[in-house]
Amino acid sequence: MSLISQNARSKIETKREEDIKEKEVEDGQESDADAMEVKKRKRDGKAEQLELEQVKEMKKLENFLFGSLYSPLEFGKGGDDEVEAVSGAKASDLFFTDRSADSVVSVYQEDADLSDEDALKRKPAWVDEEEEKVTVNIAKVNRLRKLRKEEDEDLISGSEYVSRLRAQHIKLNRGTDWAQLDSGEKMDGSSDDELTDDDNKAAVVSQGYEDVNDILRTNEDLVVKSSSKLLPGHIEYSRLVDANIQDPSNGPINSVQFHRNGQLLLAAGLDRKLRFFQIDGKRNTKIQSIFLEDCPIRKASFLPDGSQVILSGRRKFFYSLDLVKARVDKIGPLLGREEKSLEVFEVSPDSKTIAFVGNEGYILLVSTKSKQLIGTLKMNGTVRTLAFTEDGQKLLSSGGDGHVYHWDLRTRTCIHKGVDEGCINSTALCTNPGGTHFAAGSDSGVVNIYNREEFLGGKKKPMKVIDNLNTTVDFMRFNHDSQILAICSGMRKSSFKLIHIPSYTVFSNWPPPNANLHYPRCLDFSPGGGFMAVGNASGKVLLYKLHHYQHA
Repeated sequence: MSLISQNARSKIETKREEDIKEKEVEDGQESDADAMEVKKRKRDGKAEQLELEQVKEMKKLENFLFGSLYSPLEFGKGGDDEVEAVSGAKASDLFFTDRSADSVVSVYQEDADLSDEDALKRKPAWVDEEEEKVTVNIAKVNRLRKLRKEEDEDLISGSEYVSRLRAQHIKLNRGTDWAQLDSGEKMDGSSDDELTDDDNKAAVVSQGYEDVNDILRTNEDLVVKSSSKLLPGHIEYSRLVDANIQDPSNGPINSVQFHRNGQLLLAAGLDRKLRFFQIDGKRNTKIQSIFLEDCPIRKASFLPDGSQVILSGRRKFFYSLDLVKARVDKIGPLLGREEKSLEVFEVSPDSKTIAFVGNEGYILLVSTKSKQLIGTLKMNGTVRTLAFTEDGQKLLSSGGDGHVYHWDLRTRTCIHKGVDEGCINSTALCTNPGGTHFAAGSDSGVVNIYNREEFLGGKKKPMKVIDNLNTTVDFMRFNHDSQILAICSGMRKSSFKLIHIPSYTVFSNWPPPNANLHYPRCLDFSPGGGFMAVGNASGKVLLYKLHHYQHA
């Protein structure tokens, strides 16, 4: 065989082998495609079956949740299990009558027999018999003390506790009469069927108010935040921006006082400046300051009518600032007197008389109009402190002999002299705005609180002895409604107490545990009781908001 024939045979064989391989590949591809198509059909069948099962389960669940009212049964189309379920159920379970629209008709037969009046009075669904056995201590928890009807009330029954909670809720959430069943009768006796939609809205809004526009015509609080009675134990307060934050004093503050309008505050001290601030609790804007070159101010006070400010120091003279004319007048020395200091004085509530502490037990009476001496009073011992009664016709004084003197300024005679129990040197006096009580402080830190009528009648025993201070009582002040008495001593840091007068107990959360009041020297309450200002030896006037009182 030649080489050519051998090569030709090899090419032919090679070609045949290639054709066979191609055919095998094509057959393999076709078989794979068929297998994939079969698998796809199987998957589609399973998905379809799964979807049908899900729809079936959803129908079952819907029928179970909402009943036949929302998924009515069609006979001849349900499955065997559905037919069995329906046949096994009672007719009362598959059908019911919705009578909620009619408040008189009740589902139960015994309720249907009742009259219309009895049906409107719903009975409680459940009554706890243990309520009568359980007692609640409403005096122990702070937020429950407002439920008390008496100061010394503590334990009440569970049912009484529930009724008081309901009453408190109604008190704080007025205007919900529309939610009551008989609200239609309260609205002028007209029913809902007789009123249009607009009339219904107007009637609902007017519950508790005579006119809808009354809400917009007044700034009165719609929610009652507190009662007029201050409870003992804890006093709610918050620290505000310092009253003199815009112009602090370079020396100790000796006097702080609110004007009768409740917005203007004066602050004076040994730096010889008298400053006025507009108090709002946020900015406390400075209005004006006056510098007295020759008089470090020991005391400054508004006249009760708000027209003038009297300023004095350890000098023979004093100053008068006319707020209307913006003029400062220097008065003194007083004619016929040789006092070297007029630093202690009090102004009468009727704005007619200024009483200065003089030498050797003398009390100097000066007219606020003429600024001239109009009379003198004489004690047996030295005089250190003074206090007027509310009408301005009586004056109280005390000093080194431990006695409290009562003076009638109309006749300028002493009408009563009594011993201040346990006192050797009296350092502070204060009367309440009503004139029924007065407090006397001594250099031992003890404060005695007396009923003035009983004291004048000869009773020597004080109503209460407050011994929470250990150093000399320098300053005392009642607030406007005589529910708080503030006492302070400038000889010890944070020596400042607030006393609840009706119970004669000290507020346990005052002074603030984490706040440093420094050395308090003076204080004052705003006319409405909302603010309390405290002046200290560091030149600051601390300002506090008393939450029980809503007005400054």
